[in-house]
Order: sequence, then C-alpha cells, then structure tokens
Amino acid sequence: MALCAPTHNLSLSSVKSHARSRRGYGTGMVAMAASYEYEEGQLESPKWVGQTPLSRLVRTIISFKPLYSLLKLGARNVLISTAEKKNIPWREMTKEILESDVYKELERVQNPSLVYPDYYLNSFHAYDEGNLSWLAAAEAEAATMSMARRAIPDASSLDEANEIIRGNWLQAIEQHHLQYSGNSTIRDILDVGCSVGVSTGYLADNFPSAKVTGLDLSPYFLAVAQFKEKKRSPRKNPIIWIHAKGEDTGLLSNSFDLVSMAYVLHECPENAIVNLVKEAFRLLRPGGTVALTDNSPKSKILQELSPVLFTLLKSTEPFLDEYYLTDLEATLREAGFVNVHTVLTDPRHRTVTATVPH
Repeated sequence: MALCAPTHNLSLSSVKSHARSRRGYGTGMVAMAASYEYEEGQLESPKWVGQTPLSRLVRTIISFKPLYSLLKLGARNVLISTAEKKNIPWREMTKEILESDVYKELERVQNPSLVYPDYYLNSFHAYDEGNLSWLAAAEAEAATMSMARRAIPDASSLDEANEIIRGNWLQAIEQHHLQYSGNSTIRDILDVGCSVGVSTGYLADNFPSAKVTGLDLSPYFLAVAQFKEKKRSPRKNPIIWIHAKGEDTGLLSNSFDLVSMAYVLHECPENAIVNLVKEAFRLLRPGGTVALTDNSPKSKILQELSPVLFTLLKSTEPFLDEYYLTDLEATLREAGFVNVHTVLTDPRHRTVTATVPH
C-alpha cells in the first residue's frame, strides 16, 4: 500500500453528488456513465520498479537484513500513526478483534488439507508470518480504512473516501457488465482474495439478489470475515466463505457471472497473476465479467512517491516489481478475455474489467 498523500483533479462535491445519484445494477437500475477522471503520470510504471538504477539501489538496501528489519518496523509505524491521525482507531480495533471470540471461527472456515503456495509464505506488510497470523487479520480492516483515507486525503470523512473509492469501483463493474454481458444478470459473485470481507460486503450490498462467495488463502482473515458478518443483520443471501487458492479454487466451471479481485494482485508474483486470471476465465459463464482493482502503474501519485516512502513500500511488498511489470491487459487477452478496459477509479488505483466471450 502506498504511503503518501495524493492529489486529484475531481472535486469531492461532484463525486459525492454523482455517487448519491447512481443506482446499483444489482437493483435493476441502469448505472450512469462514469464521471470520474484522474491524472496519469508520464511513465508506464514508476522509476522505482524493474531494473532501473533507482530500483536496484532500493533492492540492495532491502537485502541488508538489519536494515530491512528497521524498514519493516518503520513502515508499520507509519501505517499505524497515519491511520490514527486520520481518526481510524487502529489499535483499538485490533484489540477488539484479538479479545473477542473470533478464534472459534477458525475451525469452521479452515481447510486443513490446503497446501499453501510458496509465494504466500513470504513476509507481507511487515508481518513475519505474512497473512497467516491473527495480528494481520485483526489489523486488516483498519489498514483498509487507512488506504481509503490516503487515496482521498481531502475527504471530510472515511465514509466520503469510501463513497468515492468503492463507488467508482462498483460503477466500473456495473457499467462494463451492462455494456458487454449480453443482458445477463449477475446472479453469482466470487470475491477472490477477499481478506476480512470488506470488498465482499460491498459486493453483497450492491448486488443484494446475488449469491456472493468470499475466497481467501488465509484462514485467519476468513475467520475474522465470518465473525464480523455474523454480527450484522442477516442478509437475504448469506455470504459463503471458502478457504482455497485463487489459482485452483476447486469450484465448478462456468458457475459465476462476476469474479472480483480487489487489492490482491500486487501481492502476487507474475506466474500467480497469470494463473489467477486463467482460473477466473474458467469459473465465469459466457458473458461474465472479471474485475481487477489494484495499484495503477500509471498513477501520477505513485510515480511521484518520495524515495523514503517507496523504499518503505517495497520493504513490505515482496512482489511489487513483478506486479507493476506485468502487462495485465495482455494477460487477460491471452487467457481468452475480450473487451478489456482499464480506468483509474481513484488517484492511486485502476480497475481493469474484461468479458468472457459468448
């Protein structure tokens, strides 16, 4: 996750007005045309990725283990302090989860026979155990809130920031599906890499008549997702949580109308990204939509990160270079997708949508 304050050229008032006027495709209303517009940088990807001198220097710094440990600690402290300055009670939220009955959910969601891919056993986000820990799971929602506030720093509240980020993302999905699906209804949704269920909940709220499944490799994240979902009012279609690999879900072919991956791919090496896309193609029905939202290599904000911030960022994201250098649009086409479209849905993030041919 990026750590600096972005700027953008779309007024909050216009986005807010637009978001309130739009109606979800899942409710049977036609989505309005996209009105968001964000500034791209002049490069195809940031100078601090790949084999550039700057990128090699950062890798050399990170490879020095004592310094790497300090960088991870620094990155973590920056994340927490930045969040709490934005009135996100990071430590309080974490304590509430860790002192709850969430642990009872682990046995209910965990697949004990699952073999984790090697890349997933890396340290992520300054956690030595990566995503396979209670602390990572307990802090995930606060980290997601912090991401929203960093992306839209002049939003008056977290709700307003989420209204822009999530609203634009959902609208990109709705608009693409309406245009290219051949009038097929979104009945079944799979949220791959669902973490603690934040994006899954937005999808379920926006498409209330659909059956929504959240899938993740971390049983700790899924336990938190299920625990939090049980505390809210019951849904017409309860969310199903599955502990499985996104590259090899074991789910039936042609069984979903929408496969979403939100803020997942930057944590994956290139071969995993390719396999995730191939699996999404297998799972989708003809006319189905895949939606991938994540950091944009062309984001002007990310291209202009300060050396301190991008060094901290790369110290917590082991596969960031591979993600930025992967041609995601070409990967989708090679898997068989058509109608591939990319749009910046906030100053830092792109949403890439594509269709399975009829």
